[in-house]
Amino acid sequence: MLLPNRRARWSVWAAITMLLAGVMLVGAPTGSAEPPTRLGTYVVDTAEALDPAQFDDVRSAVDQLYGNQQIRLWIVYVRDFDGLGPQVWAERTATQSGFGKRDLLLAVGTQTRDYWLYGVLPSSVSDSELDGLLTNDVEPALRESKWAEAGIATATGLDSAMRGSGGISVRTLLIVALLIALVVGGLVLYSRKRRKDKNTAELRAARQLDPDNSVALGALSLDVLQVRSREVLVEIDNAIRTSGEELDLATGEFGATAVTPFSTALTHAKTAASKAFSIRQQLDDDIPETPDQQRTMLVDLIGTVGRADRELDAQVAEFDAMRDLLINAADRLAALTRDMVELTGRAPVSETELARLTTTYPASVLAPIHDNVRMARERITFAEQNIDNGRAALAQPVGKQGGAVAAIRAAESAIGQARTLLDAVDNAAANIQQATDGLPAALQELRADIDTAKTLASYGGPESVIAIAAAEAAVAKAMADASSDPLDAFHAAVAADAELDRVNATATDRKLAAEDLRRRLERTLTDARSRLSAATDYITTRRGGVDANARTRLSEAQRNLDTAQRLDATDPAQALANAQAAADMAGRALQEAQASVRAWESSRAPSGTAQAGAVLGGILIDGLLRGAAGGSRSGSGGYRAGSFGGSSGSRRTSRGGRF
Repeated sequence: MLLPNRRARWSVWAAITMLLAGVMLVGAPTGSAEPPTRLGTYVVDTAEALDPAQFDDVRSAVDQLYGNQQIRLWIVYVRDFDGLGPQVWAERTATQSGFGKRDLLLAVGTQTRDYWLYGVLPSSVSDSELDGLLTNDVEPALRESKWAEAGIATATGLDSAMRGSGGISVRTLLIVALLIALVVGGLVLYSRKRRKDKNTAELRAARQLDPDNSVALGALSLDVLQVRSREVLVEIDNAIRTSGEELDLATGEFGATAVTPFSTALTHAKTAASKAFSIRQQLDDDIPETPDQQRTMLVDLIGTVGRADRELDAQVAEFDAMRDLLINAADRLAALTRDMVELTGRAPVSETELARLTTTYPASVLAPIHDNVRMARERITFAEQNIDNGRAALAQPVGKQGGAVAAIRAAESAIGQARTLLDAVDNAAANIQQATDGLPAALQELRADIDTAKTLASYGGPESVIAIAAAEAAVAKAMADASSDPLDAFHAAVAADAELDRVNATATDRKLAAEDLRRRLERTLTDARSRLSAATDYITTRRGGVDANARTRLSEAQRNLDTAQRLDATDPAQALANAQAAADMAGRALQEAQASVRAWESSRAPSGTAQAGAVLGGILIDGLLRGAAGGSRSGSGGYRAGSFGGSSGSRRTSRGGRF
């Protein structure tokens, strides 16, 4: 127990001590708190944490990051965050500094021992990469008060993450790409050569195959089948044409009854060739077939042609026996000589007619016959040579006269073609006159059909508009070309009228069905709007748990509905198809969205909290879904409120904590 005088002295000393402490506190510095401010340089050190050399190293790392990636990293060292906390201080500083999508701020409190990284995370840096950088490099340096190393680690880590973990330079990537391109190019050339050689050998083998051997044909490559199909089409077409010429001669010589087996075989061959050409046309049109479909069609084509070719070949011996040209060969040669003389006399007349036509009509009209007379004379000369060769062969001893057969056949063919060439010239004037005489009636009918089409235009749609425009253009062209090119004018009028007739028939059918179509369209549009609205509302209010599939279906439903509404007045048939698609797609969107939400809810612990509902509704964005494990350090629980902006807004990073 203190004595009174000692108690009094103690009270005095205590009062003096407290007074001195108060004076010291008033006079002492407050810790140099740094409020948020607009940054003017990339490295700010108001905490005096760096010496000059360290300051230069940090600034160099920041500059290197910008030079490599055009990312602006701002690093600020302060003693404390002016009582705001690191997150708020960093966000306010970034706002005052006018940060954009390529700005990041690392704020470090050296005395408060906390930090914050704020800004838009580059798209090439994943959340897990950023977490690894902060956890493994930045925070350990800060924990040991290695302030410069922490700043440098942030800059170099971002640079490395954006370039890839291997840190491969652009030059190296270019060299590697060039080498790969050279190797790939060499392989492509080598592969092409091998494929060409293989196809050539395979094509040779294909020519030896039995056309009925569908198994062997089906084993060939598509490229070879394509080439072989074109070859056999040319071969059968030439065979049919040659056989036809020979059959005409035989018919004139022996009569139609005698040549019936041969004409039947030729008819069958023409039918088969027509089928084969139809298959080829189907393969060549704009509608693609699958590889299996192509293979089946090509095998069918080759087999069809092969069977027709065999049927013609089966008649060769009998046909040659019937036309044993050595029998009465001298008479045949004499007849051919008379034909040759007749054609020789016709040539000048045809030449005069061709000259007259040339002065009357443009070259384009006469292009098919402009060299017919010259070619006819060449055929006559060839026939004369073979007639002489035939007579020379007949002068040989019996058994050595076989050359006469080939000579007679060649002369017959040459004379037949010469006659066809001169006939085409002589008939040209008649064909032109027929077109000239028929053109007025054709134009009159076309104009009448145009008037009909215009009354049905509202039902014909775009097709009717196109057909009317084409028909009117054909009328104008036909009138302009009536005297100079009547053949083309007549053809244009007839072709346009045929197309207009088809369009008018379609428009008439549409007119009869228009009212029913309109009723069905209105009902379907109502259904589509209703289903789309239900799906939209569901996805909007549960978007936090809805995946891309449902959203894709919803977007497609909306696109189809928009198209249906746009075509409502102009093309109701297509509008109906789009409206039906919209209704179906909206239903699928709702089903997939419901399944997605169920999966989302099953992956989480049962919760009826308001926060869970906000996450499901997309009001709060679940950062943990994107691997943002750093959310726990910020105390945000991995969620943040959504805000205006594009998809890059979801890349805005705001994380940090104590060290």
